[in-house]
Amino acid sequence: MIPFLRRRTKLADGSIVVEGSRKATGGKQKNRVIMTMAVFFGIYATIAGRLIYLGTQDPEDSGGPASRVTASRPDIVDRNGEVLATDIKTASLFAEPRRIVDADEIIEKLSTVLPDIDVEQTYHKLKSGAGFVWLKRQLTPKQQAEIFQLGLPGIGFRTEKRRFYPAGPTISHIVGLTNIDNQGISGLEKYIDDQGLADLQASGLAIAKDLKPVKLSVDLRVQHIVHDELTQGMERYHAIAAGAVVLNAKTGEVVAMVSLPDYDPNNPYNAHEKDRLNRMSAGTFEMGSTIKSFTTAMALDSGLANLQSRFDASRPLRIGRFTIKDFHGKGRVLSLPEVFIFSSNIGSAKEADMVGIEGHREFLTRMGLLTRMHTELPEVATPYSPKEWKKVNSITIAFGHGMSTTPLQTAVGAAALMNGGWLFQPTFLPRTEAEADANAVRVVKESTVEQMRYLYRLNAEKGSGKRAEVPGFRVGGKTGTAEKVVNGRYSSDKRFNAFLASFPMDDPQYIVLSVIDEPKPEKPGMGATAGSNAAPIVANIIRRSGALLGVKPEFGHEGTATVVSYQ
Repeated sequence: MIPFLRRRTKLADGSIVVEGSRKATGGKQKNRVIMTMAVFFGIYATIAGRLIYLGTQDPEDSGGPASRVTASRPDIVDRNGEVLATDIKTASLFAEPRRIVDADEIIEKLSTVLPDIDVEQTYHKLKSGAGFVWLKRQLTPKQQAEIFQLGLPGIGFRTEKRRFYPAGPTISHIVGLTNIDNQGISGLEKYIDDQGLADLQASGLAIAKDLKPVKLSVDLRVQHIVHDELTQGMERYHAIAAGAVVLNAKTGEVVAMVSLPDYDPNNPYNAHEKDRLNRMSAGTFEMGSTIKSFTTAMALDSGLANLQSRFDASRPLRIGRFTIKDFHGKGRVLSLPEVFIFSSNIGSAKEADMVGIEGHREFLTRMGLLTRMHTELPEVATPYSPKEWKKVNSITIAFGHGMSTTPLQTAVGAAALMNGGWLFQPTFLPRTEAEADANAVRVVKESTVEQMRYLYRLNAEKGSGKRAEVPGFRVGGKTGTAEKVVNGRYSSDKRFNAFLASFPMDDPQYIVLSVIDEPKPEKPGMGATAGSNAAPIVANIIRRSGALLGVKPEFGHEGTATVVSYQ
């Protein structure tokens, strides 16, 4: 081997210098080294770049059934933009059984963090040989950190979405719930899915940044007041349940609606219990004397009666084997306003008899009390009434017995008696007066409305609604005390009470209806009728929320009940 080539150079003085040179292949070798290093640097740079890319990607973008995460949902906000429901990210625990060596060890260690884990079910999952199985959905951050520290092979986490409800139980029956896969299963959450969100989720197009918040007609401030007053009322009157709704009489918007007992949507372990249903829209009840509002309006609207009409209530009314009595009978002839403010069963029965069976049934149907109402809330019950109306049915329904409807429908019907005679289907979404008017149906004459406003105000001044008075807000309304049916018979000591109110009575803007189930006397010796419990609840709601609703209180010159005369 010749390591060097030698070159001889003769200098000027005649001496000779020999120079060594590198082998001709030496330059090529250096180039190969540089190229090899460049290739390695390129490979590592590609890997590093890929890792950085994957690290910055949202876990939602990963593909395949094992890595599919729950799709996004739009925020739900109240009419003022307060968040009622939103998505938050949470970690869920999964396993890759094909990589599991010792299932028993895995379960033993997981049990130290998740003591409620189903051992048998988890063992079968880990031994299934599948590529991917869920072990525990929606962990807390603490649980995730503790499991991560266990360093279990074949165990990992996926980021998912879960729903968070900042208002908690306060608005649970309206907003509703989602399931473990973030799909709406009740309330407005289900309504949103039915409007196309479910299809977007299925197609992978439900991307958070593209989903606009869903605004409701509900005012969270008023909702909180209603919830608070009902909670206090249930405790004060020792009741088993209560509910209330605040309805905009001009648009049909539900501003607040609460049903107690309720549940926490962030931990809905008891949401499906029977006593936690939404009584305001999904429960039907005999609404008692609040139905006399419609009986009296029917008599006036028919033209067969007026405010000067008189009805003999001096003796009980007998229909077949039934005897109709007044709770606090006056034992004399009553004027129509007296029938209303004294809540006379006999007088109301005679009003219905005056109109006739078919006219009575048609009027209640026209007012929306006998058919299933249409609104965004999925939980809506169908009212009950006899298939065949006989005279006794018409007579008892006149004072609120023998038919059942939902409290929300009762409030909606009352709005038509106060707003000029227009019936709106209730809505939980914002609606302008113009939008409401476009789909409104006239159900009573304007003259009937003016007379009913007079009677509502008169009842708050001189009748059973005195305890609903709120200085400055000109409240009017009607009480309802209905005996509950127990074992097929009306019980004298179990009642379903209600108070149906409107304010301000010179130009009614809102309907407020409260119901209270099986109330007891607040104190020994006190009564337990609607005037003693349901009416004060309404008064407290109006006192605290009236200004928030934009109703300007007027003090010092409150008007008494007046009626406009129509020629």
